[in-house]
Amino acid sequence: MPSRVQSAALSGIEAIPVDIEVNVLPGLPSFTVVGMTDKAIQESKERLTSALVSLNYTPPRRKTIVSLAPASLKKEGSLYDLPITLAYLIASQQIKPTTLLSVIHYPWFVGELGLDGTIRPVRGVLPIVLAAIKKGVQNVYIPSANASEVAAVADRLNIYPLDSLQQLLSHLTATLDHPSTLTPLAPTPFFHQINELDIDFADIKGQDHAKRALLIAAASGHNVLMIGPPGTGKTILARALAGILPPLSFDESLTVTSLYSVAGLLPSNHGLINRRPFRSPHHGASSVALVGGGVYPRPGEVSLAHTGVLFLDELPEFSSHVLDQLRQPIEDGTITVSRAAHTITFPSRSQLVGAMNPCKCGYVGSDKKACQCTPGDILRYQRRVSGPLLDRFDLHVLVSDISVDEILDTRPTGATSAELSQLAQAARHFALSRQHKTNSDLNLKEVRQICIIDEQSRKLLRQAEDKFHLSPRGIHRLLKVSRTIADLAGEEHIEPKHIAEALQYREQLQVVLPDFV
Repeated sequence: MPSRVQSAALSGIEAIPVDIEVNVLPGLPSFTVVGMTDKAIQESKERLTSALVSLNYTPPRRKTIVSLAPASLKKEGSLYDLPITLAYLIASQQIKPTTLLSVIHYPWFVGELGLDGTIRPVRGVLPIVLAAIKKGVQNVYIPSANASEVAAVADRLNIYPLDSLQQLLSHLTATLDHPSTLTPLAPTPFFHQINELDIDFADIKGQDHAKRALLIAAASGHNVLMIGPPGTGKTILARALAGILPPLSFDESLTVTSLYSVAGLLPSNHGLINRRPFRSPHHGASSVALVGGGVYPRPGEVSLAHTGVLFLDELPEFSSHVLDQLRQPIEDGTITVSRAAHTITFPSRSQLVGAMNPCKCGYVGSDKKACQCTPGDILRYQRRVSGPLLDRFDLHVLVSDISVDEILDTRPTGATSAELSQLAQAARHFALSRQHKTNSDLNLKEVRQICIIDEQSRKLLRQAEDKFHLSPRGIHRLLKVSRTIADLAGEEHIEPKHIAEALQYREQLQVVLPDFV
C-alpha cells in the first residue's frame, strides 16, 4: 500500500503543497521518480541509500515508485530528500505509519540529506513555512540551518529544526520510556534595523541640489537619475540614499527575506532581513540577471532590490535591450516570467537610481577637463538610454564638479542623514495618512484626485510642457513629485513653488551639451 508524506514546491515566492507517495512492489530492483522532477530529485536515490545504510536501515532493494503530486507542477531541488526517505521507510514497513500519523498529523517536511544522514539546508524555507501557515498546517520539519530565517513566525505553528535523519526518526518513534528530545523552535521577535550610516550626507561635500533631490526621492520612493562628470560623487550619493530610507515593516521583511531565500542568497543561520536592500549590478549583467528568469525562474536584481534601491551605475553601458526590460517592472512593481507550462510573478517595487556620465569621456560641461568627444559621439552615447526609460525617472539631477576647498573642508556640511531620514519619514507618514500609499505609487485616477493644482500652477505646467516636451507620463510623475515636495513642507495643497521645484528635476540630458551641438 502506498505511503504518503507532505512537502511543498516553490512557485516564485509562493509555495504549493506537494504529496510524496511511495510504493514498494514486487519486481526487479528499481527506483523511479515521477511528477515533473529535475535532476536533483532524480539523484535523491543515491543520497537516500547512503543515508539509510549509515543508520542501519534497509535501502531500496525492490521495485520502488516515488510520485510527487500534482504531476503537472514542475518541482526542483534537493528539499524532497527528507520526505521521500520518510515515505520510503513507511512504505517498506521500517516505520509504522500509525506512529507517524498519531504524532505529526501530516505535517510538511523539507530538507536535503547528506550521505551520513545529516540534514542540510535548502533554499525557500521561509515561503514554504508561510504557505504552511496559510494552509493551517500545525507542524513543519526543516533543516536546523534554516531555523533562523523562520524564527520570527514560529509563534504561528510548530517548527522543528532537524540536524539529522536519526533525530527525526527518534522523535517519531518516541515512547514514554524513551521520550523525544526534539522541541519546537522558540519564536524570535522582529527588530527594526536602523540603516547603517557608512556614508552620512553631512560628510558629502557640496552637491546641495542633489541632496535635496535624494531627500525628495526618499520621502516617497521616486526614481532618480544623476548625470555628471566622473568623480563628482554620484555613487556615494546613491549609497547615502539607502541610509535615509524608512525601516522595513515586518510584512516587507517577510517578502524581502522570501525573495533572498528563494534565490539561494540567504546565508545559513541568517534571520529575517530587516534593512532595505541596496543592489548595484554590474553593467555587463544580462537581462535574466537583472529582471529574473531561467529554466526554473529565479528573482533578478530588480526583485532582489524590492522595497529598497536598485542602483545602476554607468547607465548607458548597460545593454539597451537589458535596460528596456526594466520598463515594465519599474512601472508595475512586479515582474512576470512566463514559461510554456506556468507563469511566475516576483515583486519588484524597487526604487531605481541611475548614474551616468554626460558623454563617453565624461567631461562635457565640466569646468575641470575638456571634453574629447565629438557632437555625434555625445548624442550617440546619450541615446543609449531610451526615451521611455528616461521618462520613468521622476527626478533628473545634474551633479557638478566641486572645488578643492570644498573637498578639503573637514567640517560637516548640511543636514545629517539622521535628520534627513526624519524629514523623509514625516513626509511619508503625511502621504500614507492621506491615501494609504506613497505618492510614487499613485495611479492615474489617484493623481487626478490627490494632486490638485490651481490655475497659476496649471499655467506653469503648460509652459513646462512646451519647454521640456513632457509626455503625459512625465506630467503625472511631475505632479507626484510636486505632491511629495508639498508633503515635505507639511502643506495640504500643491502650490506653484512646489511645481517650480519639481520642474528643476525634469531637465533632460541635452542641457549639458555644449553650444555647438
